[in-house]
Amino acid sequence: MTPASPRLTRRVVVGAVATLALPSVALAQTPPTNPPLVGPLAPDPVAFKKALSTFTGSATPQAEGLQLDIPVLADNPSAVPIKAKVTLPITEHDWCEELIVLAELNPIPLACRIRFTAETGSAEAAVRIRLSQSQAVHVLARMKSGKLLAGKQTITVAASGCGM
Repeated sequence: MTPASPRLTRRVVVGAVATLALPSVALAQTPPTNPPLVGPLAPDPVAFKKALSTFTGSATPQAEGLQLDIPVLADNPSAVPIKAKVTLPITEHDWCEELIVLAELNPIPLACRIRFTAETGSAEAAVRIRLSQSQAVHVLARMKSGKLLAGKQTITVAASGCGM
């Protein structure tokens, strides 16, 4: 008997092609890295920190008392819905004076500022903001008593909204 010689079969050829194709498939599935925005669309971290510190002052924000309804994925970055509601009791002695929305990586971070009075009765707002890229959106509310409420949600955008 003669020893079996290796034969070139369809199974061997398909296996070899699949083995060679796997690295290229893995490379094709690697998500592309987006270049940083430059020019008028570039983030302004100095303006973000300034707006945040101007609003908060020396107060320490608390998470309780502010309810946010913000999507995690924004299909349309030109109009991302932001809903915020102060859940603390609103009285004639303590109410929400002001609520702001900050987009951390937008060229102009202050997206919205809303002021309330004691006669408003509740402090809730629904707005749509434009986002330049995936980023964290901060919502802050200042009560008459000096209490500061804060919430944050990271949003992934499908495409750039500010450059449209």
